[in-house]
Amino acid sequence: RIGARARVGNFVEVKAASLGEGAKAAHLAYIGDAEIGAGANIGAGAITCNFQPGRTGKFRTEVGPGAFIGSNASLIAPIRIGEGAVVGAGSVVTQDIPPYALALERAPEVVKPGWARPREQGAKPDG
Repeated sequence: RIGARARVGNFVEVKAASLGEGAKAAHLAYIGDAEIGAGANIGAGAITCNFQPGRTGKFRTEVGPGAFIGSNASLIAPIRIGEGAVVGAGSVVTQDIPPYALALERAPEVVKPGWARPREQGAKPDG
């Protein structure tokens, strides 16, 4: 079910799921086995992960009204994202998030200057 004024972007798959009134799912998202609350935003490339190997059946994802799911976030079901909660872009969320909370999951960025130095043709990379 797609609610009134809800918007589903290009290349979004909605399967066994519903989007509440005014909810938005940007392009390239997968929303499966989920309930998306009114006014919630699902960022580009975000997915609901509803299957876990070794466990029987699929699991549900609930996103509360007004919640914001950042681009390329993965919501690992079963999970509930509370009303007005924010999930940062690129986060992999595995536990329930309370209303109006911020959830972030990121590995620290590592920069290694000179690591990708130009190589002479035919030269083998250093071990």
